[in-house]
Amino acid sequence: MVNLDVTIERVDEPQAHPQIVQGILAELPEWFGLPESTQSYVDESAELPLWVAKAQGAAIGFIDLNETSPDVAEISCMGVLKPFQHLGVGSQLVGALTRFAESRYRFLQVKTVDEGHYSQYDDTIRFYEAVGFTRLEVFPSLWDEWNPCLILVKHLGG
Repeated sequence: MVNLDVTIERVDEPQAHPQIVQGILAELPEWFGLPESTQSYVDESAELPLWVAKAQGAAIGFIDLNETSPDVAEISCMGVLKPFQHLGVGSQLVGALTRFAESRYRFLQVKTVDEGHYSQYDDTIRFYEAVGFTRLEVFPSLWDEWNPCLILVKHLGG
């Protein structure tokens, strides 16, 4: 494994969120190739708590959090630049968000495309399972019939 010095920090300036998110998502068209959906993630980020992963001062990944109910929060969007994937950056981002969420929520959830439709999303599912998420339910037409939505959950306590 590469020795990578990564810092994870919460970004407290909401006006900076869209630029960070746009910069990362623009480099990940395999996951964020639908312009309208991608723009909604960028726009929404200004309203959500956001953590950024940095290496040598440059943003290499991010994760944000959306409260969906008093007991549940959701990873709204997460991205790590391809050269930094499979190096533990995503796990560090989820860890930082989880530490924040543990004292506030009972569950954490994330939505992704169900298994068997796109290989990169199959990898995404395996990643979330590796950091403690469990498959809850598939909603075949929540997004589109060609993008069935899988919800994964993680129990935080309480």
